[in-house]
Amino acid sequence: MSKIKLSENFIRNTVKLALNEDLFPSGDITSHLVENNKLIKVKLISNQDAIIGGLLFAKHAFLLIDKKIKFVTKKKDGSFVKKKSLIATIQGKAQNILIAERVALNYLSHISGIATKTNQFVKLAGKKCKICCTRKTIPNLRVIQKYAVKLGGGTNHRFNLSDEYLIKDNHISSSDIKRLVSLAIKNKKGRKITVEVDNLNQLKKIIGLKFNTILFDNMNIKNLRAAVKLTKNYYETEASGNVTLKKVKLIAATGVDRISVGSLTHSAPAVDLKLEI
Repeated sequence: MSKIKLSENFIRNTVKLALNEDLFPSGDITSHLVENNKLIKVKLISNQDAIIGGLLFAKHAFLLIDKKIKFVTKKKDGSFVKKKSLIATIQGKAQNILIAERVALNYLSHISGIATKTNQFVKLAGKKCKICCTRKTIPNLRVIQKYAVKLGGGTNHRFNLSDEYLIKDNHISSSDIKRLVSLAIKNKKGRKITVEVDNLNQLKKIIGLKFNTILFDNMNIKNLRAAVKLTKNYYETEASGNVTLKKVKLIAATGVDRISVGSLTHSAPAVDLKLEI
C-alpha cells in the first residue's frame, strides 16, 4: 500500500492553496476593516464531544498569514475532547487571526469529523474486527481523509488503484470471475489480491485459488455468517455495503476480519468548533 505522507511541508502547501482560494483576488475585505494593531487572545473550543484532528493544519493557516501569531495547543491530534474543552489558544493581531479563522476551522472540523465517526464504528465493532475506509474520498483530499481515519482508530484500505488488485462486481460483470482471479494471481508481483462476491455461488467458484482477501458485498447476515465460516481458515474476510452504526455490531459478530465503510470519508459530519474572543 502507498504510504501516506503527511509532512509539515505537505500540510503547509495544502493550507496555502486553501488560503489562496479564500483570499483571491482582493483578500479579506471585511477583516481589513478591523484595526490590525489590536492584539487579541482567542480560545479554540469544541462544542461537542469529539476526537480532535488537524491541529497542524490550523496552526499553519494562522502562521502563513502572520508568522508572529502564537498557536498553543492544549490537546493532541487523536485525543478525545469533551464538549466545551479548550483545544488551543491563538494570540496575535486581530485582523490576521480573523483572516485565517475559517480555513483553520474548516480543516479542524472536517478531520475531527472523520476521526470522530470512525471511532464510533471502531468501538461498536470491537477489538477483533477492523474498520476500514475506502476510496470514496473527496478528490485531492484523500491523504488528509485517510489520516483522519487512522486518528479515529480505523485502518486504511488501499490508497489508489495501483496498490492492490480489487476485483469488484463490475469487473466480474465484464468478464469471468475465475479468469480474472487467475490473471491477478499470475501478474500480482507481490501485490495483494482482494475479490468481491455478493452471493455464495460466486464464492464457490473461487474457493481454493490463492489470493488474500474475500470481500462480501451487501450480503444479509445469514449468508455472511455462512460465507465467513466457509472461508475463515483460508482468506482474510471483509464485509461492505451500506454499513451503518446500527448494523456494524451485528456484522462484526459474524466473525468477519474487517468491515469497510465508505461513509467514514464521504459523509462524516463536521465537528462543531469555535473561536472565542
